[in-house]
Amino acid sequence: MKNDKIKNIIFDLGDVILNIDVPLASQSFAKLSGKEQQEVLAIFKEKEIFRQFETGLLDEASFRNYIREIIHLSDLSDDAVDTAWNSLLLDLPPERVSLIRNLSKSYRLFLLSNTSSIHITQVNKILKASTGIERLEDLFEKVYLSYEMGLMKPDPQIYQQVLDEAGLIAEETLFLDDNADNIAGAATLGIDTIHVQKPLTILEYLKDYAA
Repeated sequence: MKNDKIKNIIFDLGDVILNIDVPLASQSFAKLSGKEQQEVLAIFKEKEIFRQFETGLLDEASFRNYIREIIHLSDLSDDAVDTAWNSLLLDLPPERVSLIRNLSKSYRLFLLSNTSSIHITQVNKILKASTGIERLEDLFEKVYLSYEMGLMKPDPQIYQQVLDEAGLIAEETLFLDDNADNIAGAATLGIDTIHVQKPLTILEYLKDYAA
């Protein structure tokens, strides 16, 4: 149901705009290393490598080197690391971009994503191939990325920073995310939320806003 107070919409990226399959990344690294996928997942969790990368504690070179170190593949090329890491990124349906462009006529639109620089480079390639649009920044008033902010959802501070920098009022702002914890984090600040859950997409959740 449409909230008539809403003036601003903040979108998550993965499984909201872009389709993703997170386990594919660990599966790809498992194939490269000859390890079981669960072993790779356990190593990554213990080292918090993705959290470090997605909050900017590791730059691209440090991330690739750390991957080589912890899965014991010193000769793995940069391209091989990037390809495995990007394997979780799937397609970006053009109709979702059309919806966003339509919504931009009536609302201030923002993107807030837990992500890394390697992923964003690839996402922009997928976006251009799918729609002809060069980069995410062409769709939103501002793109907020965890690795640039040094914060990750669901930390309430990341939402507060977006509100403060963009001059948004929480009660006039709608946030869409596929992760229940991220939704809860935003809701603590009074932001209106929609938990995007498959098989529904933003086309269904936002149809009243686009009308």
